[in-house]
Amino acid sequence: MRKYLIAGAVITASTLLWAPPAAAQGWSWPDSAENLQVLPADFSGQRIRAVMTGFTRTLGVRCSHCHVGEEGQPLSTYDFPSDENPKKNVARTMLKMLGDINQTLNTIEPSGERVNMWCGTCHRGRPRAMTIEEELDEVHRAEGLDAALAHYDSLRERFYGRGSYDFGSDRGLNSYGYTVLGEGDVDGAIRVFQKNVELIPESANAHDSLGEAYMERGDRDLAIASYETSLSLNPQNTNARKKLQELRAQE
Repeated sequence: MRKYLIAGAVITASTLLWAPPAAAQGWSWPDSAENLQVLPADFSGQRIRAVMTGFTRTLGVRCSHCHVGEEGQPLSTYDFPSDENPKKNVARTMLKMLGDINQTLNTIEPSGERVNMWCGTCHRGRPRAMTIEEELDEVHRAEGLDAALAHYDSLRERFYGRGSYDFGSDRGLNSYGYTVLGEGDVDGAIRVFQKNVELIPESANAHDSLGEAYMERGDRDLAIASYETSLSLNPQNTNARKKLQELRAQE
């Protein structure tokens, strides 16, 4: 099974258009590789090139991510056979994992064409396969809300339209906002929900969540306005209708 996985990776990678970095000038792929532990030992240099190019594209990284070498320096200065960079063994483990996953998939009767898992299935141009809410929560716990929102803007600028994250729906920020709200930071949650509304103003759910945060803070008029907007966007939103009844009964 592992041979099928590797062959699939080679075919996929070889279809990519790849321009060698400046550091590759004056350097060429060897006829064979040293210290291969997962890929077949008889892989030619060109097949290794296809696999390595696929890795860099699907993870959005450069050679120095897994190999011993300084970014920007000639590739002739890199020690590619070395195992000193721990990420190389991580890559090996991930490749073995792919083999195990695909072997398990082969035991399942597919509903259509059989699919093959590969690096791009999860990574989609990122070195770490995380959802947007996971990314934001990690930064928030380490550096706080301001840093998390700035990180969101950075990710959106870099990855919007590339399929790496779901920027097209309200789900990512909405989920993160409820995490912030659950930690008791009502003002922070309002900031997150406000950002969601600004980015996706047509989302009834985003306005509904903002209304809930305003209610939590005791901002009755703002909550009513948010729920009214949500209901106008989705007349079937029973939660917004119920909350409006509760808020208006407080008059």
